[in-house]
Amino acid sequence: MAACKTKLLKFISVIFFLTSFLFTKTLAQCKQETTNSCNNKSKALPLKLIGIASILITSLIGVSLPLVTRAVPALNPDRSLFIIVKAFASGIILATGFMHVLPDSFDMLRSSCLANNPWHKFPFTGFVAMLSAIFTLMVDSMATSIYTKRNNTVLAEADRKVVAGGHEMGAASGGGHFHGHHHTHKHAPIGSQLLRYRVVAMVLVLGIVVHSIVIGLGVGASNNTCTMKPLVAALCFHQMFEGMGLGGCILQAEYKKMKKFAMVFFFSITTPFGIALGMALSKAYKENTPSALITVGLLNASSAGLLIYMAMVDLLAADFMGPRLQGSIKLQVKSYVAVLLGAGGMSIMAKWA
Repeated sequence: MAACKTKLLKFISVIFFLTSFLFTKTLAQCKQETTNSCNNKSKALPLKLIGIASILITSLIGVSLPLVTRAVPALNPDRSLFIIVKAFASGIILATGFMHVLPDSFDMLRSSCLANNPWHKFPFTGFVAMLSAIFTLMVDSMATSIYTKRNNTVLAEADRKVVAGGHEMGAASGGGHFHGHHHTHKHAPIGSQLLRYRVVAMVLVLGIVVHSIVIGLGVGASNNTCTMKPLVAALCFHQMFEGMGLGGCILQAEYKKMKKFAMVFFFSITTPFGIALGMALSKAYKENTPSALITVGLLNASSAGLLIYMAMVDLLAADFMGPRLQGSIKLQVKSYVAVLLGAGGMSIMAKWA
């Protein structure tokens, strides 16, 4: 499982860096320019550095909060409060896909900077988002099947060892009564529900990472001081609440400490890394060039499809159709209110970020 995740992360990284270098091969600058009164590179630099530090800190707080609060009995994954908080975070992830990422992709791929044919003749954003959702379903389904087969193989091997050990002990005792003890296997099998939590956490972190790097890239390449302050503030809240949703999934997955640390670090560093990369490519990368609009627009559309699928299918539907919420109408109502609050709050932030 760890090897598969490593290969998948390497593949995503290679694709991202290839698309980043495409920015350096930009076409002629679009005639549609923003006003130059707010563009000041020297004043924007300290704001970007402050943004890197503040977003890193808030991302760490958000994704770590569900993990460190496990010691609080009321926030244990088996308690109702945890389910409500997770519903709130799921609403945030859903709104991120619908209200932040998808509209940005529509704006980019419908920009007047792009040729009328084919970009204004076909809804590429919806098409790519749909394909991304189907691809996410495929990855989700196949990963679950592969890990389930591996888990069943480990379980079968463990059972064979127990049976073989029982026969040996029985023979050694001369047919007497056998009192065996089950020993923990080195690669102990895991439950089907826990396995699902692990697949969900893995796929979700990949979708959020792509989205976060794209956001950071735009901030790092921009020198607009008029929008920088509110944008950084909104991104801090955005990353913190999105991190809470991811942290809840990581908590339920029950990874070992090193894997938890790796996922927390990977999520926290992606947006600051995107800002730093945008600053490094600021001379070559121009937001209104056709190649930049197409590349970022397509990445946003694919990220939106992934986030919407994960929020609706693996987070909200899995919880609301599960036995815990189906057994309590009162808990369902509270969870729906939490979803609406999370989605509503993140939707309001779409005004600034």
